[in-house]
Amino acid sequence: MAQDEDVVTYDVVNGVAWLTINRPEARNALNKAVREGLFAQVRRFNADDDAKVLVLTGAGEKAFCAGGDLKEMADTALKVPPIDFLPQFGRNIEIAKPTIAAVNGVAYGGGFLLAQQCDLVVAAEHASFGITEAKVGRGSPWAAPLPWLIPPRIAMEIVLTGDPITAARALEVGLVNRVVPAAELASAAQALGERIAANAPLSVRAGKATVRLCAELPMTEAYAAAEKIWEPVYLSGDAQEGPAAFRDKRTPVWTGT
Repeated sequence: MAQDEDVVTYDVVNGVAWLTINRPEARNALNKAVREGLFAQVRRFNADDDAKVLVLTGAGEKAFCAGGDLKEMADTALKVPPIDFLPQFGRNIEIAKPTIAAVNGVAYGGGFLLAQQCDLVVAAEHASFGITEAKVGRGSPWAAPLPWLIPPRIAMEIVLTGDPITAARALEVGLVNRVVPAAELASAAQALGERIAANAPLSVRAGKATVRLCAELPMTEAYAAAEKIWEPVYLSGDAQEGPAAFRDKRTPVWTGT
């Protein structure tokens, strides 16, 4: 069984940071040690200049994350989870750099939350997604942004029934970006991460922020906010480096400044 300090691991490969929930014997459920480990490793990623993209996954082949640790919840008589109960990207912890969920099995409850909040999702063919809280009498307020990602009627069905959907169905409704054979999941997520990491970092961060604007602001306000987001990019050295590299027929050297 993984020790507390090993329940969330962190490795960087070619600019892509792999954050792995390492509790396969409990289907990578979110006990206290895992939740604290996720916060710590996300902060590590934020501070790591060598890491351009984050990939979040689970150890083993059965579960990305099965959600909250129901045994722990029962033992602690958990009622309303505090806002900082576990990392919620963009709500209780900011991540300016892109994030990818590599879903290698079930993503239920809190595991669905973790996948939902990543910018991109790559799923193994055997993966499944479910907001199962209705089946155990718990809540899912964190599902509020779901109708921004998928059609509202599909979101309603997922929340009300508690029934999981397959990776193929998740791809069909737009919840995931790609579905691949299980043996190709890591390489597919790594390749996607490297494609993003190769781009100008300021443009990537501004692009991520821009896409999220329409979920948060009316259209006219979104345009104005986008102009402010992109102005530093236009004024950066990288904005001059890109055209110069194209002119000189060479690979651009991004500095992020």
